[in-house]
Amino acid sequence: MASNGDGPWTRRGRRGREQYVVLAAAAAQVGSLIEIQPTKEMSRAMAPAKTSQTWPNITNASEIESWLIDMDGVLVREEHPIEGANRFLDLLRRTETPFLVLTNNSMFTGRDLSARLKWNGIDVPEDHIWTSALATAVFLDSQRPKGTAFVIGEVGLTTALHEVGYTLSDNNPDYVVIGETRSYSFERITKAVRLVGEGKRFIATNPDPTGPSVHGPLPATGAVAALISKATGKVPYFVGKPNPLMIRSALRRLNAHSETTAMVGDRMDTDVVAGLEAGLHTVLVLSGVSDAGAADHYPYKPSRVVTSVEVLADELEKSLS
Repeated sequence: MASNGDGPWTRRGRRGREQYVVLAAAAAQVGSLIEIQPTKEMSRAMAPAKTSQTWPNITNASEIESWLIDMDGVLVREEHPIEGANRFLDLLRRTETPFLVLTNNSMFTGRDLSARLKWNGIDVPEDHIWTSALATAVFLDSQRPKGTAFVIGEVGLTTALHEVGYTLSDNNPDYVVIGETRSYSFERITKAVRLVGEGKRFIATNPDPTGPSVHGPLPATGAVAALISKATGKVPYFVGKPNPLMIRSALRRLNAHSETTAMVGDRMDTDVVAGLEAGLHTVLVLSGVSDAGAADHYPYKPSRVVTSVEVLADELEKSLS
């Protein structure tokens, strides 16, 4: 990893390098007067800058300093682990590389998802999971701390809102928040329609119209949000992917920089575009919904296209040998 021997400015990114360049130049000037030599670290900082680290200039996964990893289609597919997924995660842990597993699914808490992944053979601690529900709670807390919300959703969303100090209420709430659930209530949808129609702020955790299941697609948050939008003429603010807001909130959680972080996903229209707009390196894997020609149908392209995370695991493993 770049942190081994490349100087402390490496993980701080461009800003840290600029600070060292200024200090190095000052030390060089002072040194010429009082015979003090710049440190080795400062001398390295004064050297010509390297080419910007963007793929294809970054040719190996080991050069990435932190990772955001989509869950479905990247780590698991139809409740089975994807080849190379566990090895990739194990290598990130061995090299102490920060990572988060991202999902637009707002139904479950991080603990629930960690347990579900473990049951499917994937070991991801709950504090390494970032959901659209968590991103939504962080966003609302930043906008209107200790507010109130009328919520259609499951425990993943309600718990996230409670943890940031929100109160759930159907009496003059600050927000109407729509998340994913498996038991949509006509009565609560009607209440949401009336509240939004009255002018309450309209939020949805993500725009996905359907979600995956072993039996086929299921209606998801985007479908219900569309129903309310059709009835009210109001469009919600979607927090989850492809909104780069979710990516940036994950970066803050990791204390990571976009220029040294990669987003790995199986969808061009959510994972790749969200990573691209947040300034990350992007990796499209072909282990989920996308095939080899998927990238050709969009006006933007990923930094890399690989068959699965097994390719990235191979690169990380070779860098350790």
